[in-house]
Amino acid sequence: MHEITAPGAMRAWSRAERARGRRIGFVPTMGYLHEGHLQLVDRAKELADRVVMSVFVNPLQFGPTEDFARYPRDLARDRALAAERDVDCLFVPETAALYPAEPLVRVAPGPMADTLEGAARPGHFAGVLTVVAKLFHVVEPDVAVFGRKDYQQAMLVTRMARDLDFPVAIEVAPTARELDGLALSSRNSYLDPDQRRAALALSRALRAVEQGWRGGEVDPRALARRGLEVLAAPGVTPEYLALVDDALRPVTRATARSVVVVAARVGAIRLIDNFVLGEGFQ
Repeated sequence: MHEITAPGAMRAWSRAERARGRRIGFVPTMGYLHEGHLQLVDRAKELADRVVMSVFVNPLQFGPTEDFARYPRDLARDRALAAERDVDCLFVPETAALYPAEPLVRVAPGPMADTLEGAARPGHFAGVLTVVAKLFHVVEPDVAVFGRKDYQQAMLVTRMARDLDFPVAIEVAPTARELDGLALSSRNSYLDPDQRRAALALSRALRAVEQGWRGGEVDPRALARRGLEVLAAPGVTPEYLALVDDALRPVTRATARSVVVVAARVGAIRLIDNFVLGEGFQ
């Protein structure tokens, strides 16, 4: 596995591989890898000849009261996991390499970022899209793979690539879960055993909405109430549960492909999850 820290060297590596006729897949991460990230690598390997993974904790997407300094980091562990999964190139830039100066120009995410996570975390998606745009320019991938757990992020990246004519295909891979249903997340490492059990309320709430819909309920307000009743478990502070379409707009009637999105705090830890109706909750 190659490891590269300089953006210019990363671009040169990708261009050399593409000159040999090889298709480049890209998995951007903030590190502290888990099986969900590694399944994105697996999907990228199905779609490309060479896979680049980036590890970069992006300061632009953290608000002033958020956990940038506390965000878990373990590059040695990330390096070992990436190598075990046959990542071809690990891109690990320093902050100063990607942001040699405070960026005056950022990507404006538009109205799709005004709700849900965007409402809870002002400025978050401008930071996400700005760093993703920079990484696309540096890595120059043919395809980039994102996880669906961060549903709003995945939809915004998809729309950015389309609207700004990035020459990259966006693949959104299913959410990876523990056997008990908890969505894999680097922030799960913050949870103590009691909080870990309480966090299952998010996946149970999604399952309750799915069951209600399969039972014939199509009113999104009634389904949301059903999910919120489950979400409001001991130790859990619900933030939102809503049914939306792929443009993050509230639906007026729940159908197959409506997306149930949820966010809650378990103690001080903020978790998100989602589920597409009709897929069958695993």
